[in-house]
Amino acid sequence: MSTEFSEVTELAGSGISVEQLDRMAHRYGWAAGFCQGKDVVEVACGSGQGLGLLQSVSRSLEAGDYSENILSLAKAHYGNRFPLVRLDAQSLPYADASKDVIILFEAIYYIPDASRFVRECRRVLRPGGQVLVATANKDLWDFNPSPLSHVYYGADGLVRLFRDSGFDVQISGYMPIGAVSLRQRILRPVKKFAVASGLMPKSLAGKRMLKRFVFGKLVPMPAELPAPTSAIEVPTPLPGDRPDPLHKVLYCRATAPN
Repeated sequence: MSTEFSEVTELAGSGISVEQLDRMAHRYGWAAGFCQGKDVVEVACGSGQGLGLLQSVSRSLEAGDYSENILSLAKAHYGNRFPLVRLDAQSLPYADASKDVIILFEAIYYIPDASRFVRECRRVLRPGGQVLVATANKDLWDFNPSPLSHVYYGADGLVRLFRDSGFDVQISGYMPIGAVSLRQRILRPVKKFAVASGLMPKSLAGKRMLKRFVFGKLVPMPAELPAPTSAIEVPTPLPGDRPDPLHKVLYCRATAPN
């Protein structure tokens, strides 16, 4: 792979919507609940906005990203607080049975062969270890894929992907479509038309203009998310044997056999 993911990745200091910030805070708060006293790795950590929170609860933390340019932002912020390395999700640089939790947020669709990543997770995790995945839901009526993506996985696809390597899988959904603003609901047909017509912006600058139109004022993406000040909303359990058209975000918790 030679793709430079800074073309499609929101980085610390860039303008994001309040909804995006909520989604970031929620997924890391959700993950933190499974990382207490564990040896944790975040794959595709980006500029590292969730790493401080993960470090605060885990026994040990390591992280990495495919893009050296993006990773340099995390290194500049965190210094030597924990190891940060350039890595490929398809060939993880960790010893067999050395980790308890592997995290992959909003990146599984950028991996050319996600099944290789899953097999690497099986190798690196200890018995009973967990993979935590958050991903945009491809089964929304107005879904807009990233221009650099390979394959998106819906609720049923995530279950098949991990079960094929022997994991027990639980799927849940967050941010129901019915709870979004009236403005977003009104604009969904417009978005669907733009996606189908190839008119959606491809650059981050173009996407930010669109976000301001749909969501209003943008806020700076933090270099490090603060600790949650209230209980994290529990995502809605999903059956996992069918597509889910009702939630913006899918969470997958895959547990390796004991």
